[in-house]
Amino acid sequence: MIDVPTLKTDRFTLRPLRREDAAALFPTLGEETQCRYLTRPAFESEEELWGWLAEPDWNGRTWIAEDGEGEVAARFVSVPGHEDGVEEIGYITCAHRQGEGVARECTQALVAHLFTADGLRKLTAEVDADNTASIRLLERLGFTREAFFREHETTHIGLRDVMMYGLLASEWAARG
Repeated sequence: MIDVPTLKTDRFTLRPLRREDAAALFPTLGEETQCRYLTRPAFESEEELWGWLAEPDWNGRTWIAEDGEGEVAARFVSVPGHEDGVEEIGYITCAHRQGEGVARECTQALVAHLFTADGLRKLTAEVDADNTASIRLLERLGFTREAFFREHETTHIGLRDVMMYGLLASEWAARG
């Protein structure tokens, strides 16, 4: 099993995935509009979602953000990239917590951890070209758009344009 250390922000604890997280994430990941920018459609059951979240052959790490009352607010992931020192990040905020700054606060903590504690040299993020909220978040955190792939992949909503964003450890360190 891949090590998923607990991280803390001012408002949230980012901790490893637990079985009961499927129930907390299902209202979001079971809703078609919330899954618009995923590469797959909404999940039809908590069991199907759990099978995806806990896929034994997946090589990434999952952090679940929970607030001080223990309520799940979001999921964050880090997946090994094309070579050592590079990982791709991803995130989804629970529908009822969107607009509260959860993604920004927790992604910032995850990025800091991946660069500082894990010693990565670069982080990437793949984002649907129409996902303006995610694009704004990445740019606020200092990510740079490195590529725009037209008609790059077919998902449950059709043929999609995809953007690749990147952030170097040296750029993160220069931000202070």
